[in-house]
Amino acid sequence: MNNESKRRLTLGLMYFIIGLFLIYIFVMFLLNGVEQAPMVKGKMKDQDFSLTGWKWFFYPHILLGTISLAIGPFQLTKKSKQNPRLHKMLGKIYAVAIFINILMVPYLSLSATGGIGTTIAFLVLNLLWLWTTSMGVIKATQRKIKAHKEWILRSYAITWVFVTFRIVVIPFSLFLDSSLAFPIAVYLGIGINLFFVERRNRKNKKYPKVQVRTTTKPVV
Repeated sequence: MNNESKRRLTLGLMYFIIGLFLIYIFVMFLLNGVEQAPMVKGKMKDQDFSLTGWKWFFYPHILLGTISLAIGPFQLTKKSKQNPRLHKMLGKIYAVAIFINILMVPYLSLSATGGIGTTIAFLVLNLLWLWTTSMGVIKATQRKIKAHKEWILRSYAITWVFVTFRIVVIPFSLFLDSSLAFPIAVYLGIGINLFFVERRNRKNKKYPKVQVRTTTKPVV
């Protein structure tokens, strides 16, 4: 299998997983009503928990996170790279969606399942999200395209924790209390995603691709 076939297979798999994630979100939080979700039922036991206020942050968080997830793989395709205007527009949408989302995470983290340990884990995730995305944007405005790509890949690795966390937390929840299972799943999701991205970045540095065309315009 050549590199192009591998790339198409990887992108197809990523969009398939994103599709499954959307189905999960729809069934868990929209079809049955957010109040029926086990995660939310646990929060409602806390007298200080405001379901109405939580919804105002949670729904935009899910929507913006999904937008970021969906844009990421397409930005890696040749079709996107061959259309600088489209690439730049989608890059801006990606970054803005994340920066708005970052403002919502602290509030949602306060009522995170698993208590203070999970709250801290999500705040760490949020800081990494801010750092990697900001660096990606800065490198783009500086027209340092190679560095921009490396940082945006790291940003997308953090964005993908949206999915990884929900997969990893399942086995841990079977054997551990949520106060341990949730923080472990967050940190493990971060570690797994960044491991693959850093391996790809090192591989690209070791075997650089021949640049067919360059651009002086920022891509985000």
